[in-house]
Order: sequence, then C-alpha cells, then structure tokens
Amino acid sequence: MRKLWTLVGVLCTCCTVATAAQPESWPQFRGANAAGTVAVEHPLPEEIGPDQNVIWKVELPAGHSSPIVYGDQIFVTAARKVGEKEAQLLTIGLDRKTGKVQWEALAPHDRLEDIHRIGSYAQPSPATDGERVVSFFGSSGLLCYSIDGKLLWKQEMGPFKNDFGAGSSPIISGDCVILCQDHDTNSFLAAFDKRTGKQLWKTDRSEFARNYCTPVIWEVDGQKQIVLAATLRVVGYDFNTGKELWTVRGISRVVCMTPVLGDGLLFVAGWAAGGDAGGERIQFDPFDDVVAEFDKNKNGSFEEEELPEGPVQQRFSQCDRDKDKLISRLEYENFRALFDKSQNLVGAIQPGGKGDVSETHLLWKNTRFVPFCASPLFYKGRLFTVKDGGILSSLDARTGKASKTARVPGTGDYYSSPVAGDGKIYLLNEEGKLTVVSADPEWEVLSTSDFGDSVYSTPAIVDGRIYLRTTKHLFCFGKSTETAGK
Repeated sequence: MRKLWTLVGVLCTCCTVATAAQPESWPQFRGANAAGTVAVEHPLPEEIGPDQNVIWKVELPAGHSSPIVYGDQIFVTAARKVGEKEAQLLTIGLDRKTGKVQWEALAPHDRLEDIHRIGSYAQPSPATDGERVVSFFGSSGLLCYSIDGKLLWKQEMGPFKNDFGAGSSPIISGDCVILCQDHDTNSFLAAFDKRTGKQLWKTDRSEFARNYCTPVIWEVDGQKQIVLAATLRVVGYDFNTGKELWTVRGISRVVCMTPVLGDGLLFVAGWAAGGDAGGERIQFDPFDDVVAEFDKNKNGSFEEEELPEGPVQQRFSQCDRDKDKLISRLEYENFRALFDKSQNLVGAIQPGGKGDVSETHLLWKNTRFVPFCASPLFYKGRLFTVKDGGILSSLDARTGKASKTARVPGTGDYYSSPVAGDGKIYLLNEEGKLTVVSADPEWEVLSTSDFGDSVYSTPAIVDGRIYLRTTKHLFCFGKSTETAGK
C-alpha cells in the first residue's frame, strides 16, 4: 500500500546540516525536538498557580496549541469566536517581558474543519527558527510569517477528512519545514523550503488513518531521519527524500503521542481503546458473518443506522474513511484488522536499523500504564509517563523497569504533556489541576494547585520562566517578580 509520490523540485540536500536551537528558546511543540526539557537548567519555582509566583498574566483567545518562545517573543495560535459557527484563526506574537500582544495575523479559510467535541480550530502548535514563524491550521493550511507578523508565504490545504480535526504540529529543521498530516484519507509527510514555501518532497502515508504525532528528528550515523509513530507502526524516513528507511511494528491503531529521544534511544508510546494486552480487547465479527443480518437494504454496505450498538457503530466516522456515509466491505475489514493488530505499549527503539526491525531493534516494551495523549518525558536518565487518571510512572530508560507507579493528586484526563527543569516535573490535567513532582526514581509530590480552567496546551520553559496556557489565559511564572527575558 505504500508508495512514494513524485519528488517535487530539487531534493532537500541543503537540509543535511541542522541549525541548532538557541539554548534559551522553546522553538516548537514541547521545545527543541519535542524533548519537553530545557537546554540550560535555571532555578524554577516549586509552586505555581493562579496566585503563586506569577510574573504576568494575560487574556488570550481560546486555542489548544502550545506556546513557543524565542528571544524576546512568544508565539501562539488561537481561534477567536465570531458568531455561533465561525471563528478567526490567528497567529499571535507577544512580548515575552510583559505578555503584551505585539501582532496578530489572520489565516484565511473558506470553511472551518470538523473538530472533536472538546477540540479546537487551533490545535497544532507553531514553530520558529528566530527569523520566521510557521503556523498550521487544518482549515487553512501552512503559513509562514516574519517574527513581526508579515506573511512570507503560504501553502493552502485542508479541511481534511477527519471529524476530530488536525492536531500534528509543523517543525523547522535546517532549511526545511516538516509537516505530517495523518487523516482518514490522503495522509502525507512533506518537506517545504522554509524561505520560499516550495514543496521539496511529499511521501504518501495513505495506509495511516488519523494520528496526531508530531515528527521528531533523529540523527543516526551523521544522517538525519524523520521519525513518526502512527497506525500500527513506527517509521523512520530519510530527511532529504522522505524515503522510508526502517519500521518497528506493534503499536496502537491510533497514536496521539510524540516520541522522545534520550540516552541514544527513541522512546515511543501509543494507546487506543481495545489494544491493551491481557485486557478486554475489542473484537468484532467478519463482514460476511454480519452483513446478512444488519444490511437491511441489501446494498452490500452499512449505513450508520443499520449497525447495532458496538465498536463499529461508535466509531462509524473512523471506519467510513472516504466519508460517503457508508461502510464498505473493505473499510469494515480494514477497521477490524486494526483492532486485531493493535498493541498498546511504551517502548524503546535502538538506532541503526534498516527495513523491518521489529524483532531486532525494540529494546524493551511495557504494556501497562500506557498514556493516551500525554507524550513521554526523558529526563535525568529516566522515562516518565502520565496515564489518564493521573497515574505517573518512573521507568529506567535502558530497561523499562518501573521504579514507582502511583497516582498523583491531579486525576482526570491528560492532554497536556509533562515538561521538566531544575529537577522538577510539571503535570497538568484537563481540568487545570497542576502537580509538581521531583524528578527522582521514587518521585514525590512537591506541590499542587488548581487553575480553575481547562488546559490542553503543554507549557514552555525558558530562562527560569514557565509559560503556561489555559483556555482563557497565558501565564508567566518565575521564582521572583523580576522582568522575564534578557
């Protein structure tokens, strides 16, 4: 099913040398290469909250995207509601010292994409290299601005066939903007020249249905790879061409988390309903065994109202990948196979593989306490994961052995990913309840607070400051009330 689309323009040979992110920056989702950690450790407050160690607080239009920081600026995306069924899609630049809005840029769109009931029209996080800011909206496409908000170029795309909306964020590496969009049809990975927006190559990922993994860059033997975890497998692609280099099979049917690198390993995680080992795996009967009973109009397909209560009826829009309001035999059987093969896990992959390395390069895997949306965190030689319900695990990065798994005070669901600095890990659940824990094998709770507002965004940490976004506000925290930035 996998094939490479025709390469467009010259290959991205100019991109083999990466421009390192400045130490005092957080240039994309979860910081440099999605690590969730700071390059330079500074003292950070043990307690933060609506009234604790606040340097400034500003109102923002709603959005699920995470703030990014470079130099004296902060960038976010947002969706400002206009009437009952319309919204303005915005990229916003703010002064890092005060939180004051410096500029807003509007992303044009013909219609808004469909989103999940708790979703947002501004879910992907922007990325910057200090000279330009790249934003992505599933309703509009890819847009590149100067750091003072002037539009430099755009690539129109979307809305996609996916009623949960777009969620994967663009990244900038070397001279390229890398974007992956996995939807129910026409999934792809592509590279664009960051200066002109010209498409350099595009790789067909149509075997992958909706996923929300942001790409990470893994340098192996001096060569850069783009790594993605998605439907049933993890894949490494050649940075310059988009050609598949290796794969590890045996992950969940949907992946919402982004991998993380550490100690020479790639850590991946994937969870989806019905894929737990030893649990109640979701299974349903073959098409031929049910079509006679439930295909009432005998057209050889299923309409939504024909299906009984169950896993297919509950996920009708996911199974109906072409969105023709029918589930065909092929769509049904492909969907059934996803559940049969799905494996929920947290695992570590070793570098250097070529081809299918599922049996040779998966160093370890755990199938218990697997998160759903919150990406894993590598910090101080350990891997930390937080599962919905507030179950935090500390794992040895080389063996996967757990030192401590316990529930933190902030229970509920976790869409924000953990971040760390100064020996502390910051965890935020959907309800806006924050837990700070020590980054020790036998971690301990240091403090808790309640923001009283929903949180889907992942905080940024730069120069001893924590930038935290709720659905209504952006906060800056620090150990003192000195002006942020330098």
